[in-house]
Amino acid sequence: MKRVIFVLPFLLCAQEDFISDFEYGQMLYKNPRGVSCAACHGESGEGKEIIAYRDEANQTKVLRGADIRNRTLEDLEEKLSRDHPVMPKYYLTDEEVKAIYDYIQQVYHGSEGKNPK
Repeated sequence: MKRVIFVLPFLLCAQEDFISDFEYGQMLYKNPRGVSCAACHGESGEGKEIIAYRDEANQTKVLRGADIRNRTLEDLEEKLSRDHPVMPKYYLTDEEVKAIYDYIQQVYHGSEGKNPK
């Protein structure tokens, strides 16, 4: 009987996650498969300049990462599931895409009194 009582507190705490949902989304956004989403989409999904170059007509062209802050979860899922000429394919699971989406929403829109940064 003493062993059961000793193990019971550990079983009650076993449901706690090692990292929070926010930290999981942040980790995926900052380094999902070796290439950071933030490198092109900015720290909070606002989009940013990736590179500027001159074309054959000597016109300056700018390649920008898209602003993804107001995208829907369904839109992100669709964009991440197809091949893109510039963006790497990450092969993220539905759970990972949802975690990234939730992270962006918390960073951009706030998290109800919590400081997500």
